[in-house]
Amino acid sequence: MQYTGNEVFFDRDDLIVSKTDLKGRITYANHTFLEVAGYEESEVMGQPHNMIRNPNMPRAVFELLWTTIAKGEEIFAYVVNSSKNGDHYWVIAHVTPSKEDGSIVAYHSTRRVPNPQTIKTVIEPLYDQLNSIEEKNPNRKEGIQESVSALMSILSDKGVSYNELIASLAKDD
Repeated sequence: MQYTGNEVFFDRDDLIVSKTDLKGRITYANHTFLEVAGYEESEVMGQPHNMIRNPNMPRAVFELLWTTIAKGEEIFAYVVNSSKNGDHYWVIAHVTPSKEDGSIVAYHSTRRVPNPQTIKTVIEPLYDQLNSIEEKNPNRKEGIQESVSALMSILSDKGVSYNELIASLAKDD
């Protein structure tokens, strides 16, 4: 995919919703998801959710996200995604495991418009730092783990968990 560098936006009152199976394959995408991402429903169903992953999104954040939801916990995260045409869009995502009889059977994500000032002043600099760490290591898995460690160190220095940091930032969204 050719990335354009163009940012697209969706209405503050709209929510992007998707559901995946345990392997991260899309089982549901609402109209806003399809419209913003530029896909037809038939193009996304059964596909890996990371089909909309933007290369500027640190893999460490996804590592933390998947680890958290696999434990049955919810997570909030700022995410930059890519549209089919190579444009990008920012969201604040709330990802939760769906359970039946106490077992995780799927994942549900609801995304809304984030505060652009939070993205520019906090999230982009943080993600640039994490991406730099990931890119420096020729071993992708080791780079991700170094980036996760750096993120955990930042959180420890602030005395907050990841969700607490995101919640404190999202209160202005």
